[in-house]
Amino acid sequence: MPDQMRSYLDFEKPVAELEAKIDELRTLAANGSDIGDEITRIEEKSAQALAELYANLTPWQKTLVARHPQRPHFSDFIAALITEFTPFAGDRKFAEDEALVGGFGRFKGEPICVMGQEKGNSTESRIKHNFGMARPEGYRKAVRLMEMADRFGIPVLSIADSAGAYPGIGAEERGQAEAIARSTDACLSLGVPNVAIVTGEGMSGGAIAITTANKVLMFEHAIYSVISPEAASSILWRDGTKAQEAANSMKITAQDMLKFGVIDRILSEPPGGAHRDPAAMIARTGDAIAHAFEELRNLDAAGIRAQRRQKFLDIGRKLG
Repeated sequence: MPDQMRSYLDFEKPVAELEAKIDELRTLAANGSDIGDEITRIEEKSAQALAELYANLTPWQKTLVARHPQRPHFSDFIAALITEFTPFAGDRKFAEDEALVGGFGRFKGEPICVMGQEKGNSTESRIKHNFGMARPEGYRKAVRLMEMADRFGIPVLSIADSAGAYPGIGAEERGQAEAIARSTDACLSLGVPNVAIVTGEGMSGGAIAITTANKVLMFEHAIYSVISPEAASSILWRDGTKAQEAANSMKITAQDMLKFGVIDRILSEPPGGAHRDPAAMIARTGDAIAHAFEELRNLDAAGIRAQRRQKFLDIGRKLG
């Protein structure tokens, strides 16, 4: 990503200052100044500062990284990893939901069903996709896709990145909770392998509805929880300004999730986060997806369901 387009988080200020200095020196070098050694020295200092900073992120800082607008989005994974992608529209009950995108395509030449939340990467697209917050129609579309995939023996891939299901009055009136529950049940009932990846925010039932899978992977700086830090802060302290304190107490990081057995693997991110090198992160994700499905290749439908059921029973026993 070009430096002039990079967006820095507040805690990245030391790195931002160094990289701004590098840009200034490069401009001088382009005009004939012999300062190559100085540029190299500051580049090394910047890289070291970035590595040290990201090696010691707090849960709240990870939350901010997970929400970075320049992280790879669902559409980026589809463009790079899925060929012949054909999106499906509508839940055949009420309407189309643009926040949860899904359809069928090919992954490494094999048929696959893919679904996930799309946040959008511009003002127009964010509004179109409702910032990745799906309404009931989105989860009913997910059920429609999973049932079709199960009928034709096609594996399912879910890519979660959402602050949660849309909490609006209309969504509640149309049965948001029921739609999420049915989507979760559809995940658990699949006789084909399903793999889920949490790439940024995996918040609330909005994420769980599509990530109840045989294999759950998670980006190194992603977060995964039944409630957002802001919502937890409002409920626990009746004060939404204590989100940072809530995040630091909630055990929402990928490292926490692996420790508790909620996820199966952490995908390491490039220094500075996935948004620093989206192409490399997407390629790494493709390899991890292939490996996860390969581990499930020899299981029949009964074995697939048994493995998934045991996975979630084990989580309950471990956390109980």
